[in-house]
Amino acid sequence: MSTIEFSTQFDRLRRTLFSFALNLTKDEESARDLVQETAFKAFKYRDRYEPQTNLRAWLMTIMRNSFINEYRKRKRRQTLNDNTSNDYLLDSGHQSVSNQGESTVMQEEIIKVVNTLEDWVRIPFLMHFQGFKYEEIADELDVPLGTIKSRIFFARQKLQAQMRKLYTAKQIEDILG
Repeated sequence: MSTIEFSTQFDRLRRTLFSFALNLTKDEESARDLVQETAFKAFKYRDRYEPQTNLRAWLMTIMRNSFINEYRKRKRRQTLNDNTSNDYLLDSGHQSVSNQGESTVMQEEIIKVVNTLEDWVRIPFLMHFQGFKYEEIADELDVPLGTIKSRIFFARQKLQAQMRKLYTAKQIEDILG
C-alpha cells in the first residue's frame, strides 16, 4: 500500500479514531494528542500493516496500546500538575529541620506493647521484624513454617488491637485534659 493510499484511508477513519480517543481520555485536548500519537506510530510502522486486513482495528489497537502505555507512565511518575502561575518566589531554604519527637514517642510505645506479648508470639515476631525469613525462623525455633506464620499474624493482630486501645485512650485523655 502506498503512502498516499494509507494516508487517504487514515483520513477517512480520523473521526472514528477521535471518537474512540475521546472515549478513552474523556478530554478533547488529550484525545487530539492521542490521535496524533496514533497517526505518528501508524505512519512509522505502516510497513507492518497487512493489506487486505482491517485497518480500523489495527489503528484502534495502536491507539489503545498508546493510551495504556501513557497511563502507566503517568501512574509510575505520580506527577502533579501545577496550573498556578509562577509569579511568586518561595524561599525553599536549603536547610530543613526534622522533628523526630513524635516518631520516637510512637516507637517507644510500640516497643512497650511488643514487650507485653507472650513469648510464643513475641519471639517469632521480633525475629521477622529484624529481617529473618519465615523459613529461617522456623528452622531456628524448630517449629513448623505454618505455625510461625500464624504466630506472626497473631502478634500483628494483638499489636494492632493494643495500639488502637492506646491511641483511643490517649485521645480521650487529651480531650478531657
